[in-house]
Amino acid sequence: MDRAVARRTARAFPYGTLVVNISGAALLGFLGGLTLPKDVALLAGTAFVGAYTTFSTWMLETQRLSEDRQLRVALANIAVSVILGLAAALLGQWIAEQI
Repeated sequence: MDRAVARRTARAFPYGTLVVNISGAALLGFLGGLTLPKDVALLAGTAFVGAYTTFSTWMLETQRLSEDRQLRVALANIAVSVILGLAAALLGQWIAEQI
């Protein structure tokens, strides 16, 4: 998914990583909102969603943006990722609770 989004955008902002991490946050919120046994939810969240999302890539891209003196883009990457990630997780949890 990251590469598909990145191919469509030729900008400094790492949109591909953002899409992967936000969708992963929504999925993690969804799993948390289901009435699964705690161990099952923990395993699914860390194994599947952890393998899907790219926290280390997000940090590396942010660090590279700051090295390239694109501090506004780096800070925007942090802020947008955290804010949208929290919103996506809450939305995923809400959706699961409606089921």
